[in-house]
Amino acid sequence: MPGSAAPSLAPLHLVLGDESFLAGRVVADVVAAARAADPECDVRELDLTQLTPGALPELFSPSLFAEARVLIARDAHTAGKDLAAALVTHATALAKDPSSGIILVVTHLGQARGKALSDGLKKAGAETTTVAKITKQREKINFVRDEIRRAGGKASEEVASLILDAVGSDLRELASVCSQLVADTGGRVDLEAVRQYHRGRADVSGYTVADAAMIGDTAAALEALRWALAIGVDPVPIADALADGVRSVARVAGAKGSGYQLASTLGMPPWKVERAQRQGRGWSQAGLASAARAAATANADVKGGADDRNYALERAVLAIVSAREVR
Repeated sequence: MPGSAAPSLAPLHLVLGDESFLAGRVVADVVAAARAADPECDVRELDLTQLTPGALPELFSPSLFAEARVLIARDAHTAGKDLAAALVTHATALAKDPSSGIILVVTHLGQARGKALSDGLKKAGAETTTVAKITKQREKINFVRDEIRRAGGKASEEVASLILDAVGSDLRELASVCSQLVADTGGRVDLEAVRQYHRGRADVSGYTVADAAMIGDTAAALEALRWALAIGVDPVPIADALADGVRSVARVAGAKGSGYQLASTLGMPPWKVERAQRQGRGWSQAGLASAARAAATANADVKGGADDRNYALERAVLAIVSAREVR
């Protein structure tokens, strides 16, 4: 019912550990459960660098219309002593009276820094989840098998080991690949399925991504991008390929003649001219200008300006595909 959390959802959640992907997933799961109980649930991220103890009473007070609320405090080990003490006080009160419909989710490295806060939340009865870094091979294999089960499939240890060999140890990439494998195989993730999956995508490069983006195939471009990143292609050449794809189409736009006729004039190989001519169908000058700006932004982002280079590339792909419709 609106205004209350799911009956099984605790009012306090403490996520301890330094594995950011798993910590983020716990937070997302709590939010999803709260929204399943109340789709209108108010979710607020607390900026602990700006938050003061005096702002907490309002945040922890039930709303006038008893709307459910999730408060998320990430990296709580960075909170100052006064703010940490105030958080514990309000969390303790919340645990004693969960009828307000407010849920507090706190992530914390679990180390000595800010230990008074984590200890205080534990004492208040917070539901605690540990998300330490996964470093041992056995833990990695278990993670892969759990991810496949989470997506609705099954896999043996041998299959999980093959996935690790092919993809590496980044949990975000592993989770993405496991989900894709289950979707592609209907849940029967065996050795042959993994081998076929990798054989079919082993040659993905930045130019595969750029080619799909330039013809407006969003699904293919994003799939190629995610796979390229998953198998270790560096973001920089992908960004360069996107820029080159836009630049090539712009250079041949409006030019008359075959690939061989234009090659020397444009300083491009004939095959590249012909490919750019094919990709250029449907593009306008305004669209190409917009795509060029998106590619330039992506280049700047992946070469030092963005915290998440992978997201910067996804954003560029979507922007380039959208620019194709600009008239």
